[in-house]
Amino acid sequence: MASVRFVAIGDSFTEGVGDELPDGHVRGWADLVAEGWARSSGEPVEYANLAIRGKLVWPIIEQQLEPALALKPTHLSFNGGGNDMLRPRTSISHVVDAFEVVLRRCDEEGVQLIGLSGANPSGQLPLSRLIQRRGDLLSAAVAQRLAERPDVITAWNWPDRELSTPPYWSEDRLHMNARGHHRVAARVLSALGEQPPSSWWSLPEITDARTARGLSYYREHVGPWVRRRLTGTSSGDGRAAKFGEWIVVEP
Repeated sequence: MASVRFVAIGDSFTEGVGDELPDGHVRGWADLVAEGWARSSGEPVEYANLAIRGKLVWPIIEQQLEPALALKPTHLSFNGGGNDMLRPRTSISHVVDAFEVVLRRCDEEGVQLIGLSGANPSGQLPLSRLIQRRGDLLSAAVAQRLAERPDVITAWNWPDRELSTPPYWSEDRLHMNARGHHRVAARVLSALGEQPPSSWWSLPEITDARTARGLSYYREHVGPWVRRRLTGTSSGDGRAAKFGEWIVVEP
């Protein structure tokens, strides 16, 4: 059994959407953390990822938290609330309460919590001022709550102005690209006391990325999102966790 058993729960941010590999699979910051952790420590890391895109924060708790703890991890990462903040009537306390539950259950099970805030996509999105304001409030509220627990490992990505600029984001403007996911992974590894590759903080810009603009952006990305809201469906419906059981990541 590896000394580090790292499980990640959450939504598309943690699943890795936006960091698509040539074979169609998504990678993302959590996969990169497992890889970087094994490399930095020189020891194998057991890794699982139960995150599924499109999930609101309380379905993450209800569907992923207990299965993740049942794996008997040493470390559990949690981020949620990004999808909630895109809904018109979600309160900040509704999301912060979910972080409280994860913290309590990790305490009860003796698991080290890694708490993250998501990156800030607002500069590229419609209704950017509203999303910025709500994200600022949520990020501050979660940081304030976890500040009372210095033993919790934290990686705050929302305030990172560099990460919020367009070169770190995918075509849909809502999910980070490979560049963004590497930067988040570097921050998490640093918070863990591990040494990420220095290049992960700012990989070369992705120059061949296709960018949808104007009406094509709304047709390709905003329209499908609106249709899912109207029909009560989610991009994660019918999807299973990509790593629902332990895999071993070698140095």
